[in-house]
Amino acid sequence: MEHLTVRHRLAALFTGALLLGAALSPSASASAQVPAPATWTGTWATAPTTVPKTDTTTFNDQTIRQIVHTSISGTALRIRLSNEFGKQPLKIGEVHVARRAPGTDEPTIDPATDRELTFSGKPSVTIPAGAPALSDPVTLRVPARSDLVVSLHLPESTPGSTVNSFAAQRSYVAAGNVTGETKIEPQSVTERWYFLTGVSVRATSAGPAATGKASAAVALGDSITADTTLGTNHRWTDYLAQRLQGPGGPRHPVGVLNKGISGNRLLHDPNPPAGHPAEAYAAYFGESGLKRFDRDVTAQPGVRHVLVLLGVNDLGHPGNIAPLSEKVTGQDLIDGHRQLIARAHESGLRIYGATITPFKNDTLGFYTPENAAARQTFNHWLRTSGEYDGVIDFDAALRDPADPERLLAAYDSGDHLHTNDAGREAMARAVPLRFFR
Repeated sequence: MEHLTVRHRLAALFTGALLLGAALSPSASASAQVPAPATWTGTWATAPTTVPKTDTTTFNDQTIRQIVHTSISGTALRIRLSNEFGKQPLKIGEVHVARRAPGTDEPTIDPATDRELTFSGKPSVTIPAGAPALSDPVTLRVPARSDLVVSLHLPESTPGSTVNSFAAQRSYVAAGNVTGETKIEPQSVTERWYFLTGVSVRATSAGPAATGKASAAVALGDSITADTTLGTNHRWTDYLAQRLQGPGGPRHPVGVLNKGISGNRLLHDPNPPAGHPAEAYAAYFGESGLKRFDRDVTAQPGVRHVLVLLGVNDLGHPGNIAPLSEKVTGQDLIDGHRQLIARAHESGLRIYGATITPFKNDTLGFYTPENAAARQTFNHWLRTSGEYDGVIDFDAALRDPADPERLLAAYDSGDHLHTNDAGREAMARAVPLRFFR
């Protein structure tokens, strides 16, 4: 038993040293800092990608002010930054977070809510190439379904190498370090999110009758999941977040994290043929769903549920903006989805599969009778196999009864593949709320 006694003594000495260090730490007394809670729950997220060689966007002594829309509320928050596609260390000089000023769509903050973030107690951080970084927790009341403003100062020449290029949300670039300014004068405006990939909160209950811990639901998908009209936060996941907080929703908070990437495929990374115009943009389509699953799903704070809508680009890209050698069958899609199911279950997650939506006569050249048959093969398996923990039948919710291979006109954005706002609302209504109870 002597080895146990020695171990206990060492543990006690180590614990005492930690407590003494915390007491002496300058950051421990900062009024905006809070001890890390036992659990964090995602309230907003996006999926990062790399950039093509032709994208030479670079920041130098500039502030990027980015707007994100929360799903659930909290009393404290932390953010996740990413240099996961960088080729060099990413130096962040200073970071501030605040609530957006009420009644405006400008990059103006409510100054009473402004908080400087730290990383391991320091106001700046250098993130190694290929790595993410989490900020320290900070106290801030975060309302559900509200806008947060995250301002990053990049003091050195910094390639914009880790990005979501299809944010459908304006971000603002200003000269110098203006992270704590109420208003800024933008040098440029972009519809991208750079380096920022997540916000998590110490969640607050959904009401006096709330039961159970907060959790997060991750939507893994492509442009049909990522899409919204610019600046409106009308993704189907935004509508789902609203439903989850209304009648019939669960009695505990459920954050909804959108991990959709336009152009994303389940089985293949971007691979445009040599000389094809897609070489200038295909990198933005992101790594395959199978490759990014661990980072974009299982690593998300508080994740308990996964909603998967992937496959239409696997059918449509080969022979179009990917080699014909990457052509897939319905069975190929089934096999890929089975991998997602196995990996989700291995991590203790519930996973729900969505049927692939119609795309007859689409303007992108995806539709062929062969692709339509593969879609039907996959959808039949999804509805009947029982392998997913539940089925979300987006196909049934969106198709035209007079021609089930087409989107209903009332839900069609105009390209016969993507939905409009009404279609995205219909998708949110098609998600059974019982999944989250």
